[in-house]
Amino acid sequence: MPTMSEAESGEIEAAIANLVRSFYGKARQDALLGPIFNGQVDDWDVHLRVVADFWSKVLLETKRYSGHAYVAHVPLPIEPQHIEHWLALFAETVKATLPSPYAEKALAKAQMMGESFKAGLFPFVDKDGKPSRHPSF
Repeated sequence: MPTMSEAESGEIEAAIANLVRSFYGKARQDALLGPIFNGQVDDWDVHLRVVADFWSKVLLETKRYSGHAYVAHVPLPIEPQHIEHWLALFAETVKATLPSPYAEKALAKAQMMGESFKAGLFPFVDKDGKPSRHPSF
């Protein structure tokens, strides 16, 4: 990404905040994702700020996020279809909220994260050949 002015950076930060608010507005109402998010997030203001900080770090190389996204997702009651659905809803929202070069970078990162999460969370296959958190005996 080319060097940007403070005003341009502020515009992208605003777009990131809009992305995060829009995505979670949809996700919280979603039949598949809503129960997970609503059952896990106690303080939505904090969650939205942390996620916006994460995407600011990814897209603008800011230093506001220092956590580990994978670790935060390990205890969640998710299955591979949740990750795929998250990716689809996220992609739809990214395309509607971020300027093209930033949307492309966000989508590439989200896709990589989705693949990494699936590989880490579901390293086994069950007796039916489906991804699983536990080995099949």
